[in-house]
Parts: sequence; C-alpha cells; structure tokens
Amino acid sequence: MNQRHAPGSSGRDLGLETLVEELGAWQAEHATDRTEPGALREALQQRVTNEVQALASLMGGDEDRHRLRVLARWLEENLERLAPVLDAREARRLPRSWACDHRDSRLLDEGRVLMANAIDRDLEGFGAEVVQDPAADLASLLVGLEVRDEARLARQFLDLYLRFSGDYEAARLLSAFRVLECLAGARRALRRLETVEGDDERPALLAETMSACRRYLELAERHAEFRFPPLVIGVGVSGSGKSRFTRNLVTRLGAVRVGSDVERRRQHGLHPQARDGDEAVDIFTEEATERTYHRLAQCAGSLLDAGLPACVDATCLTRSQRDWLRHQAESRGLPVLLVSFEADEVTLERRITKRARRQGTVVEDGLAVLARQRAAFEPFSDEERFHLVRLDTTADNAAETLAGLIQEHMHWS
Repeated sequence: MNQRHAPGSSGRDLGLETLVEELGAWQAEHATDRTEPGALREALQQRVTNEVQALASLMGGDEDRHRLRVLARWLEENLERLAPVLDAREARRLPRSWACDHRDSRLLDEGRVLMANAIDRDLEGFGAEVVQDPAADLASLLVGLEVRDEARLARQFLDLYLRFSGDYEAARLLSAFRVLECLAGARRALRRLETVEGDDERPALLAETMSACRRYLELAERHAEFRFPPLVIGVGVSGSGKSRFTRNLVTRLGAVRVGSDVERRRQHGLHPQARDGDEAVDIFTEEATERTYHRLAQCAGSLLDAGLPACVDATCLTRSQRDWLRHQAESRGLPVLLVSFEADEVTLERRITKRARRQGTVVEDGLAVLARQRAAFEPFSDEERFHLVRLDTTADNAAETLAGLIQEHMHWS
C-alpha cells in the first residue's frame, strides 16, 4: 500500500507559531529537486478550470453567476501575468498539499479550535494531491481565517510564515491563490445542499449555504481589487523600539515586516530565528551589510508587487541604505514613509542593558554597538524629510500615535 499520503501528525493540535514552523519545514523538505517547466502553471490552470466549472454547475442565480464569470476572467488574466513567476519557482514545487500528510491536525488559538487539518485545505475537491506552489497552502490557511473573521490571526500568520521561510516571492502569488481558495470555499458551501434528504430542511439550509457562498465571493472580490500598498521604513538605533512597534503594525494595519536581523542571518546560512547571543562579528562586515540591505529591498519589492503593505525593520543608518529601500516604492509609484524611532540616551541604554541580561549577553558589548550606530548615523536629507515622521517611543500612546501618523500620511487603514 502507498503510504505517501498517510497522516503524518494524526490528531495533533497546533498553535499558530508551531504551525508556521511545521508548514515551513515540511515545504522545505518536500520541495522538488528537479525542474519540470510549466508543471506549476498547468496544474494551477487545471484547478482553476475545475473550480470554476464545478461552482458554476451549483449556482442558480444570474447575479452570482455573473460574479463568478468576473472572478474567473480575473484569474485567467492573472495566471497569464504570473506565468514567469510560477516558472521561476519550479525548484519550490511540491508534490501535494501539507494537509494530505496532516489530515487530522487542528489549528488552535487560546484553546479555541479554529480549523480542521489546520490549514482548512479541501481534501475532497480539486488540487490537494497534485503538484503545487507553497503559496497554495498558505492561501488556504489565510482564507480559512479571514472567512471566520480572524483577520488579526491571518495577518500574524502571514508575517510569521514569510519571516520564517524567507519566501517573500510567494506573496506575489497570494492574490490569485486566495481568490481560488475562495471559489473552493463557495463550492464546498453549496455542496452541502446535496446532503439534504428531506424537503423540510432544504429552505433553511439553502439560505445558510447561499449566505456562506456569497461570503466567500465577497472575500474573493476584495482580494481581486487593485491596491496601492505603502512602504514603511523604520529608522533607529538599537533600543529605539523599532521591532516592538513594527510588530504592532502587523495586527493593527496589516503590514508584513522585513527584518534586517533575520535576513542578515539567512544571508549567512544561519537559522533566521537563532538567538544564541549576539551574532558573530563577521556577519557585520560592510559587504555583508550591503548585501543584507539589497536583500531587504528585494523582499520589500516582492511585497509591494503583491499589493501588501511592507514594513522594513532595520537601523537604516546611512542615506544609501534608506535610498535603496525607498526606491522600491517610488519606482512603482507607491507611497513611502520614513519613521524615525527615537528615545533619549538614558532610555536607550536602559533598554539595551535589560535586553542583554535577558539574553545572557555582555551589557558592555551592546552599549558599544549603540555608540557605533549613533556615530555612523547620517542625518536625513531634505528629500527624505518630505517622507519623514518622528516617533518618541517613550510616550505612553506611541503605538496609537504611529498608527495614526501612518493613516494620516498615507491614507492606509
């Protein structure tokens, strides 16, 4: 008997962070070691065709059929546009969905069961057991959370997943895969009518299933909308509060972070979440720093191309570093905001001392890094000041102030 699709983690309950790590690790382990040009495109095209035809056969109303035709046309156009992206991702191609190996897993949040097979992937329909891009499973989980009014968790998961995997290019496929997963959800909702045996139950179930179907269609239409995402560039020395406040933007405003600490490690083949004290000095060479900032710019560009607000969490001490990042938005005609995270010297030193003791590192080393960063900081140019806001991170309402500043300057809500 073929055991390939046997459940790998039967009956397991997973929290959000554990699921991020397990999904990312499984995808890295199962990625193909060979290319098969066009395989991803062909599999995706076939799934789109199957989903649209199946959903159309279950719909009765002209308005719903029209909405489906518009979404189907949008998918066709985007598949054509995304063909080069899919072809470039052949080395990441997976033989099946993660859910095929984890059929009995469940996603929990604070004791609440949110979804079965943890990512809400449809295992009875189309596409779970065929070659696919990692973005397919990611989109399934996000749509599953969004349709359950768990947008906050969806934002957290997307941010954590991209930070863990480093696969920011997958974001460019998310709109198409989210729309496709919405169509699959609408199909599943309407299929419930086929289980009704008596006429007495049918009117109530019909109303319920049509409401669920239209909820998925509305979500699909939102993801198909053209967006002008902003780029937020955090600027500040160690202890200024950048990481804490940019994390807040994930849940409050739906931003996706790109962090220099994570990407610097990744550039040197280190685990992005390794925290064995301060990093080795050799990953902070001028060449390594330049390579890191080019990587941050590349990741931010992928997020902007995907229509996702990007937030860069880095010191950004020099104008050239800030310019590399700012160019990602300006070259696309998108808004950009520089946020200077600021605190007095006593507060900075107190924060660094507290962090060093918590991590078991040498306090003096952290203070020496702070001194070097302050000496290396290049003041904002006149052009940069046009995009600049300053945030006193010692203020009691700093988080609310930052969110308000971003919404005011960039019309982002």
